[in-house]
Amino acid sequence: MIVVRLPTFGCPLHPPSAKFCRDFDKSLSPLLFSPDTALSYSIFNFKLSSKASLKCCCIKNEIKEQPIKCVGVFYKFLEVQLTLIWVNRDFSVLASDIPWESESLWSTMAMYMFNLHIPLGYGGMSVAAYVLNQPVLEPQTQVGALSLLVFQLLELSGALFLLSRTIKPQHDLLTLFKAKKLSEERNWLLASALGLGFLILLVFSTLLIADRLFGAKAASNSIMKEILLSSNISKTASVLVNCIIAPLTEEAVYRGFLLTSLAATLNWQKAVVISSAIFSAAHFSVDNFLQLFIIGCVLGCSYCWSGNLRSSIVIHSLYNALILLMTILS
Repeated sequence: MIVVRLPTFGCPLHPPSAKFCRDFDKSLSPLLFSPDTALSYSIFNFKLSSKASLKCCCIKNEIKEQPIKCVGVFYKFLEVQLTLIWVNRDFSVLASDIPWESESLWSTMAMYMFNLHIPLGYGGMSVAAYVLNQPVLEPQTQVGALSLLVFQLLELSGALFLLSRTIKPQHDLLTLFKAKKLSEERNWLLASALGLGFLILLVFSTLLIADRLFGAKAASNSIMKEILLSSNISKTASVLVNCIIAPLTEEAVYRGFLLTSLAATLNWQKAVVISSAIFSAAHFSVDNFLQLFIIGCVLGCSYCWSGNLRSSIVIHSLYNALILLMTILS
């Protein structure tokens, strides 16, 4: 919610006459209810009758300058109000024409989850241990870290292949990583900077509140710290997975595909909430569900406003890099 303090003008606003209200309402109705004119409105193009203009000020002693000033103030007030309506309405620049068929949304997500994400993301280490004839393959070892890197690359490649096979013939998968036509004036770097700052503020505020309500918990990143400190190969593999491969995969699937598809049939707020809930649930972490949901909402809002997937990828990558840095220094 944006609260704007309107400037104080020297001329007081007098109530307009009944005829003025009827004439003005006829001119204003198409502006408020037509999408085409709402995007290119011009307050000063209203063609009011001369009588309606002269009756702006209900003063017996009519002064030529007074009606002009009052009409100007009235126009300025409406201009501010319509600008606010325009800004709130056009927060999201995601187009309703999506590169995928809306009917294939959930079947594609099911294929990704059950054929790629779960088998490779959570069962890949077991497969690698079986192939290498080892009972357990720990990610702290060099072989384990490299295996994790390979399976994450396979998941990324499989996700991009799946999306490319289900995309409409006239579209290209690379359009995911290009700015939308309506977002050319919106700086994705600015969206990335603001989104990252807001995300850090939200997440750490949530953690502080949770610590006060439920007590501080021991850090659960001991395995990650072991991986980062074990060897240079493990450290490099972990950085590549968490800061490059995982952000590319998750942003392409959950924001580029899922959020874009949902926003074509729902308003962008509902689309962000639903996609963020699925994004959080896909991590299979009950303790971190709320934190992951908040992260998904911030990433989704950044993508909706900028219309450029690069903004959410940058936020995701830098946030993961910050977590890794804090893990090493803790």
